[in-house]
Amino acid sequence: MLDKNLLYLPCDRKTREALIGGLLLDHGFLTRETIGESRCARPIDLICLGNRKKQVLLAGAFHGMEWITTFVLLRFLDEVCTAIKEGKSICGVRIGTFLNMRGLALIPCVNPDGVEIQINGAEAAGEYKALVNTACGGDTTHWQANAAGVDINHNFNADWEELHKSEQKNGITSPSPTRYGGKYPECEPESRTIASYCRAGNITHAIAFHSQGEEIYWSFGDYTDKEAYQIAKALSYTSGYTVSEPEGLAVGGGFKDWFVQKFRRPAFTIELGKGTNPLPITDLDSIYDKVKEMLVLSLVM
Repeated sequence: MLDKNLLYLPCDRKTREALIGGLLLDHGFLTRETIGESRCARPIDLICLGNRKKQVLLAGAFHGMEWITTFVLLRFLDEVCTAIKEGKSICGVRIGTFLNMRGLALIPCVNPDGVEIQINGAEAAGEYKALVNTACGGDTTHWQANAAGVDINHNFNADWEELHKSEQKNGITSPSPTRYGGKYPECEPESRTIASYCRAGNITHAIAFHSQGEEIYWSFGDYTDKEAYQIAKALSYTSGYTVSEPEGLAVGGGFKDWFVQKFRRPAFTIELGKGTNPLPITDLDSIYDKVKEMLVLSLVM
């Protein structure tokens, strides 16, 4: 079982290492590998369970101050593993049977530098410290980008040029705490890492977890899979989250958009919780309770 005390600490690298290490000790059938590194050479972890030839991808913490998503995913992984070991169901589903057919690929923290900067300040950016301080005026409370000031969820090759023009019209022309899409798509190691994993594997569908808003984004123009809306409605039914379509600077450049366009398969962005980012860690229990059935459904749909 996860050390629940760790779930109420900031989710920096030290806390993540303790949580993931505990999961690996408790559940010997989990596998962990480093699939890439951040700008500051922090590892980007992948944890797998079940069938490796066909997988559902769940990924969190694309944005620095949205690290509560990592806790939700690791808590869910622990519950899934415990249910498998004890032969129990989660929300009435024998999850192990499904994972033998289609496994789980989980990336708990896509943007480890951004999380570290948000929690521990510009010092955590190493050689990029001056850039971070300049971009945010010394206050990293609302830092979303990576160490180079690039918003990872604006750095994927899905109408990136149009998004880039929109950023410029909104005065976002250089490294920034949020919404700067970089010099070109996948110019950042974090976006290249997750994209490369998707290209190399057989991902049936993917979900990117963000905060906040209790919304489910499901479409990307004419590229959208015909079943995506029905899946989104099912996810909405189990969670009470609203099925929505993004607007403005939230359109294009994102991981969900890229996956939909590249593979013509379903992908979703789920905005966990409601309030003001960074969401207080005291919201974790209520967020998890509300989305647990949705998470189960995401693996078996």
